[in-house]
Parts: sequence; C-alpha cells; structure tokens
Amino acid sequence: MGTVVLDVTPAGRFAPSPSGDLHIGNLRTAVLADLFARTSGRRFLMRVEDLDRVREGAEERQLADLAALGIRWAEPVIRQSERRDVYAAVVDGLTAEGRTFECFCTRREILDAPSAPHAPLGAYPGTCRDLTDAERDERRRTRPAAIRLRADVTEFTVHDALHGPFTGDVDDFVLRRNDGTPAYNLAVVVDDTATGVDQVVRGDDLLSSAPRQAYLATLLGATPPEYAHVPMVLNRYGARLAKRDGAVTLADLAEQGVDAAGVLSMIATSLGMADQGESVTLDILASRFDPARLPREPWVFVPGHGGVPA
Repeated sequence: MGTVVLDVTPAGRFAPSPSGDLHIGNLRTAVLADLFARTSGRRFLMRVEDLDRVREGAEERQLADLAALGIRWAEPVIRQSERRDVYAAVVDGLTAEGRTFECFCTRREILDAPSAPHAPLGAYPGTCRDLTDAERDERRRTRPAAIRLRADVTEFTVHDALHGPFTGDVDDFVLRRNDGTPAYNLAVVVDDTATGVDQVVRGDDLLSSAPRQAYLATLLGATPPEYAHVPMVLNRYGARLAKRDGAVTLADLAEQGVDAAGVLSMIATSLGMADQGESVTLDILASRFDPARLPREPWVFVPGHGGVPA
C-alpha cells in the first residue's frame, strides 16, 4: 500500500521534538544531518515531531537556534500534528490488508509476560495476536486497544554509514497507541516516505529502532533510507547529555560568553573538522566533510571546558 506523497526528491532531515530547548548534543546531530545532506546533493527538511509533549515557544526557539548555526532548510516546516489524518489512513490501509491487530496489554503486562527464547527485554510476546472475536469483544469492554503491526519477520537488516550492516529485532510493534496517538515508529516512516527522505542522520541511541522502521517502509512500498547513526554527546559521568547538566543550550552558552559561531567551532572541533577556537561556517565544514573520518566514540561535553575527549 502507498502513503500520501508530498515530494519524493531525495532529501535529508532533522526532526526535533518541541519539548524544550535543544542542547549542544542535539545541535551537533543537526549539523551532521545538514552536512550529510548538502554534501550528497540532497534537499534538507525540518520536521517538528509534536505528537506528544509540547512546550510553548520551544519550536520557535529551536528553529532560531538552528538558523543561528547557519542551518537552512526547505520550506515549509513539516509538523506531525497536522498530519494525523495521513497516519490514520495508513493504519486503516494496513488493517484492510490484515497486517494489524488490536492489543489490550499494558506495558507492565508485557514486561511480566513470558517471552520467546532470546527475545530482547520488552519485546512484545504476542499476547493479543491471535485472540478470538469473543475475546476481543470482552477486552474492549474494559480498556481501549492499541493497534500493532502483525510482523511476518523477526529481524531485519539495515545498512548504516558508520556502523555498517546492522541486523535488529522486529516484533509486533505499536502503530497507534490506545489513546489514538500515532506511534513514533509509524509517523517517522510515513513522513520520510511522503517527503522523499532517503537519508536519515540521527543519534546512535536510535540505531536499534532502524530495522523496525525499515521493515515498515518496505510494507508501505518504499525503499528504506540510508542511515547514519552518529555518536551521542555525554556528560562527565558518561550519561546522555541533558539540559540539567548546566550550560548546554545555545542560550546558556551565550550567557557564558560563547556565541553561536563559537558553538559551531566547538562542534566542528569535536568532529575533528576544525582546530580549537577556529572560526568556521557550514560551507567551510562541507568542504572538509568526510563521513569515513567521523569519530565513532561519543563526545563528553563538560560545560565551561568546551568538552573533553571521550
């Protein structure tokens, strides 16, 4: 089955969630996504993933921060909240093909249920996959249903520019939550397919989700995108960087005397693409960009010290 197609000209994208200001780890990934796209002749798109928690003013600040670094994108900005009818149509199409089923399990019930041998923690154990009509009717009386994909594979392989071939688990993952919200794994695939995104650059914490998404793309008649899952930025304790770690947003760093140009220089230095303190632009970085030479280890960022090697 197909999806509603907006533009299939090859593109890369950055897709922030407007739950707060972007920190330097998010900004570093955005810079890399821009460089991957521009050096491969692709358009660059901006997609706001606003189906969940949204903080007032966050989208505007995020876009302003990205522009301050020199990142430019093709208009219009895509907002997932404006595409709910598209996601619903895709789920309805998959359902008509017999590729979905209703699931009434809570997260705790899934975690507590016996799982198949060697299945990863939290993998869906198939509890509701083959319920009878009578059993479904009984469960509907007590709780709303999520919609899960009826997967016909248990694993799928993607190719990643930094990690090479990666084979990951595919279970009967959620397409629509029981409150009616389209699930992340559905929305990103539908949007990428509809907008011509054939290059996905994002943090390597999302590598494990790529096989599920690539498999779904094939069911929707699309070719899975090229992936580049880039190293995360960590705090001094080795945990994922967060705003609570201190001066990590563009506004925070400006208060410390580091302007947007200085932040771009720090990011470039962390990627081995500039000398310490060197003034650079994205055009300059594009002329130096070589994916094969990107670091494979995380960057440890310590506010006030410009980051230290991992």
